[in-house]
Amino acid sequence: MEAAQLTLAIRSTLNTTRIIQQYMQHQNLAKRYRARRRRQRGHVSDQDMDTDFSESMGPANACIMVLMGQVHAVERRFWARETSTDWWDRIVLQVWDDSQWLRNFHMHKGTFMELCDLLSPALKRMNTKMREALTVEKQVVIALWKLATPDSYRSVGNQFGVGKSTVGAAVMQVAHAIKDLLISRVVTMGNVQVIVDGFAAMGFPNCGGVIDGTHIPILALEHQATEYINRKGYFSIVLQALVDHKGRFTNINVGWPGKVHDARIFRNSGLFQNLQEGTSFPDQKITFGDVEMPICILGDPAYTLMPWFMKPYTGNLDSSQELFNYRLSKCRMVVECAFGRLKARWRSLLTRLDLSKTNIPTVITACCVLHNICESKGETFMAGWEVEANRLAAGYAQPDTRAVRRAQEGAVRIREALKTSFMTGQATV
Repeated sequence: MEAAQLTLAIRSTLNTTRIIQQYMQHQNLAKRYRARRRRQRGHVSDQDMDTDFSESMGPANACIMVLMGQVHAVERRFWARETSTDWWDRIVLQVWDDSQWLRNFHMHKGTFMELCDLLSPALKRMNTKMREALTVEKQVVIALWKLATPDSYRSVGNQFGVGKSTVGAAVMQVAHAIKDLLISRVVTMGNVQVIVDGFAAMGFPNCGGVIDGTHIPILALEHQATEYINRKGYFSIVLQALVDHKGRFTNINVGWPGKVHDARIFRNSGLFQNLQEGTSFPDQKITFGDVEMPICILGDPAYTLMPWFMKPYTGNLDSSQELFNYRLSKCRMVVECAFGRLKARWRSLLTRLDLSKTNIPTVITACCVLHNICESKGETFMAGWEVEANRLAAGYAQPDTRAVRRAQEGAVRIREALKTSFMTGQATV
């Protein structure tokens, strides 16, 4: 063997020796600590007095042992850092009752298990030689905890014994699964007649839903950041939603920059197109004198008045106009309440989402689906959530929207006839 080759072999052996020494020092750290404690108590055994491997061996002796094959590599099944998952495996799953599940995950265990079953086709993973896969239940519970709290990725990871990157991956995998598998089943119109009857009971006839927008605060994006600054001066993305009489989302539109006006977002939505074409609702009209009114939706003054879209009067109002506005406002409170409950349940929506431009709408959509599931299941809404949400939302006031005075032909006549019917008692209440 040439001198250069011999030198290279010696260096390689010494490097291996250092790795072995570091490993053995780590392995014997706990053993030395226990031995020290026993000596302090006066209980010293021969085993405790054994000289540590890493201290008794010099580099030369270690080299000899490596070359003789007396030191063997330790085989590990998984390369990932081992962390404790006892809290989830032994406490949450086996000990917690429904009240504890509700307080921490904002739904009962039964609802959680149903959700896991629905998402299982997209989330189930196989173990590999390199890594043990997270169960469906653990992926979902990590996502729920992150969405329901303002906690950091690192904090959530410590809670469940995983790394912060695993938390981020779990949140997005669950959000994508919810969007792909559940949105068409959960965010849907359902029985239109039930919705119409529900709003009629509130005082407004032939109403199929109430629409509004809300701003979700985000961190500044790398490109076109100024487009996302809303009228209150913070970066946001708009969620525009149509809700039924129970405050469940029946249509959502997510992703427009905070600078864009609500009317423009609505005008460019699929819902607007369907309402224009008359395909959103059954062809069911009610008559006030010689004026026919189709099933309509309600909104604030930021939208355009149309035959199928009623909004409040503005300016100096007479008593009949005030009554009309009162009836409409009573129904509009449903969508405002829905947004409030959405953000109170899933408080991450109030903490400036630190996600990419493409991932933010997916997470907001997932939260809307989870909101509908909780509302449909009758999950308890705890007052403390709203208190915490109001605290978080204090720095992100919702921008005022500019009123739009445009009105489509025929819409004014419908609104006037409806206003008159409220005064005369002809409308269904």
